[in-house]
Amino acid sequence: MKKMHSFRGLGRKVQQGFTLVELAIVLAVIGLIIGAVAIAKDVQRNAEYQKAVNKFAYQWKMAYDQYYQRTGVVVGDCQQAPTYMVDGTETSINGGNACTRAGSMNVPGIPASFTDRGRKICSGQGYAANTVGTGDAALATANLRELMTRAGVRMPPGRGEGHEDRFLYIDSNGNPAELQVCFQFNDAGVASGAGNVMVIRGLTPDLARFMDQVIDGKPDSREGRFRIQGRLQQTAANQANAPGNQWEANNTQGVAINVGSGNSTQMNNSDARAGIDNNSGSAAGTVTGRTFDEDQVILLTAHWIMEQ
Repeated sequence: MKKMHSFRGLGRKVQQGFTLVELAIVLAVIGLIIGAVAIAKDVQRNAEYQKAVNKFAYQWKMAYDQYYQRTGVVVGDCQQAPTYMVDGTETSINGGNACTRAGSMNVPGIPASFTDRGRKICSGQGYAANTVGTGDAALATANLRELMTRAGVRMPPGRGEGHEDRFLYIDSNGNPAELQVCFQFNDAGVASGAGNVMVIRGLTPDLARFMDQVIDGKPDSREGRFRIQGRLQQTAANQANAPGNQWEANNTQGVAINVGSGNSTQMNNSDARAGIDNNSGSAAGTVTGRTFDEDQVILLTAHWIMEQ
């Protein structure tokens, strides 16, 4: 009988639950795992952004500078009679071609005297004026890839052979987005920067701010060398030396979102924000404040002011 009693006592001992210490340890481990997963996502996103800056944007900046060093002119300019404007070969001055300067002796050789200026040079078909956002320039006839290849300039790998001007990355919702690089000349007074600029379309607001801080240390969309396209000038007297503006939108503003049944009803973009890529997805529509994981994060276009 005594032996049987000891077995019963052993059974009760085996069936007892976890102690509070053991539960606390398990919960702590679960919390560490969840925190590690969240941190890993942020680390992966930052690594993706850093790759977009270092292996794409900066590489294109180096390619542009190398083109200038090898040819003596900026991309698409006349070598025998430089205009110092991107796509200068397709401009005219006083009715004559810019490269021959016919009839140009009675006008100053400044950008304002040239017509057909400001067209953007892209690779391949590029994109037409006003198809991405406010301020899209017309597409030049010159081809960026052909110009670089002709000058013997090595381009970034991009998305592969023939698509060096493109770069694929993942937005914060896990949807694929694509960067595209072009070059153009901006007239004086353009808020996104006068002179020759690199145009980068397809930036999420997060990536735009990240690039801005890396490039010029000023996460401001209208100051420094990296600015949003289509930004209006601050013309009021009290705005002259005031801080600029933050980058448009945020990662809770989706693009081309279906708000009705099926795929026909779209939410229209009522505020027409500057520099926003309304050509992404199946239709041009944006909505603010939605945070669905499946939404494509809204995309922006930026201008990076070049030294030459």
